[in-house]
Amino acid sequence: MTASAHYRILSFLSKKGFIMTVRSRFAPSPTGYLHVGGARTALYSYLIARRNKGVFILRIEDTDLERSTPEAVQAIMDGMNWLGLDYDEGPYYQTKRFDRYREVAEHLLAEGKAYRCVCSKERLEALREQQMANKDKPRYDGHCRGKNLPHTDEPHVIRFANPTTGVVAWDDLVKGRIEFQNTELDDLIIMRSDGAPTYNFTVVVDDYEMKISHVVRGDDHVNNTPRQINILQALGAPLPLYAHVSMILGDDGKKLSKRHGAVSVMQYRDEGYLPEALLNYLVRLGWSHGDQEIFSRQEMIELFDMQHISPSAVAFNTEKLNWLNQHYIKTLPVSEVLPHLEWQMQYKGIDVSQGPTLEVLIPAMAERVHTLAEMVEKSRYFYQDFAQFEEKAAKDHLRPVALEPLEKIYQALSELQSWDEASIHQAIESTATALNIGMGKIGMPLRVAITGCGQSPALDLTLKLVGKPKTLARIEKALQFVRERAASAG
Repeated sequence: MTASAHYRILSFLSKKGFIMTVRSRFAPSPTGYLHVGGARTALYSYLIARRNKGVFILRIEDTDLERSTPEAVQAIMDGMNWLGLDYDEGPYYQTKRFDRYREVAEHLLAEGKAYRCVCSKERLEALREQQMANKDKPRYDGHCRGKNLPHTDEPHVIRFANPTTGVVAWDDLVKGRIEFQNTELDDLIIMRSDGAPTYNFTVVVDDYEMKISHVVRGDDHVNNTPRQINILQALGAPLPLYAHVSMILGDDGKKLSKRHGAVSVMQYRDEGYLPEALLNYLVRLGWSHGDQEIFSRQEMIELFDMQHISPSAVAFNTEKLNWLNQHYIKTLPVSEVLPHLEWQMQYKGIDVSQGPTLEVLIPAMAERVHTLAEMVEKSRYFYQDFAQFEEKAAKDHLRPVALEPLEKIYQALSELQSWDEASIHQAIESTATALNIGMGKIGMPLRVAITGCGQSPALDLTLKLVGKPKTLARIEKALQFVRERAASAG
């Protein structure tokens, strides 16, 4: 069976839902952080493997020796681990397979499907300039092709002998039928003069030898695919199924970048997003299953298919991500949110031993925040005394008229034998009744006194979590503030 016939059969079976052994891969280049586009590609590849009980492979494509760094490799690993995209094989490193790439290149040379090229940099630059002047597409002109140049110590590269006629085509799982004339392609370099293999060559060898059945990647790789298909066919290798997903845009319609905010996966962790929320958002960023918006990991695995991925570019919407993140903060078991909030507290330098347990804090604050970073900032007063009251809140509520209500509630709270929500609520209500004032006239000054600001969960719950000693000390601080304000006004 020819490679093209195998491809047609595999493509047909895939579209009908009959999948052979699935082996997908995520193959990032370690030249920077794991960005959200890469994370979405990794997620799609992971889901294809998991849905079909296949194998998900992590391959580090680190052949760019100048730009690849151990720090970038670690950033990729950290992002994969945080998202929970566990892989079955790998990580494989291309730099550890250089000997194998040279063997395959020698095999292609021996079969006349590749050749040595000794063209100098100067000749190639002159050729390019002439082609540009003639308004021709710049490409290698095959000067060394067919010369069967022997191995030499003279600097040289190895080029793939690309077919000069015919069409290379594939049925992309996202974009549909794509065709390239072979006359549009040139003889690309597969081994550099320093002996290092090039990207398009290493990818082909790895996909072939790792038996990759599905290649999911960004549509910026579409132009690489016909070159890789031709090399695969030269090796007599079966073709994987290709799925080129669209790029992610910012909300202004331009390519997503740092100017739009976070683009690194770990930056989303730092900003207080849950991995479940980011995964849910990314899976829906170009894919749909009816009108469903919320997907557990298991639902993603059961429902994900390539046929419902949009070929059009998609815009990142932070508001939608915030909505999802709040949903997961509110609905996930506290035990699953807990380790992420613990990390946030440590990251922000907050000693949580000086306040309520985080298991209690999470449900108390879940309705009031969109991110865990926001939860930390809005919960500081539970764990740390504040230096001063928020200016507007103090101006509005810590006025001389609040002096008597604060004095009375201080007395009532100090006499409580049981520090629970019901007792605290009764003390506040009784004080308001005794003073013949509305609950707001005592509640808001008390809230500002305890939290330093004008917002908190229910007041009885807030006081319970702050604790009796801190509550009384902060009311004393507020009373002093009010008295000094009254004195300066008088």
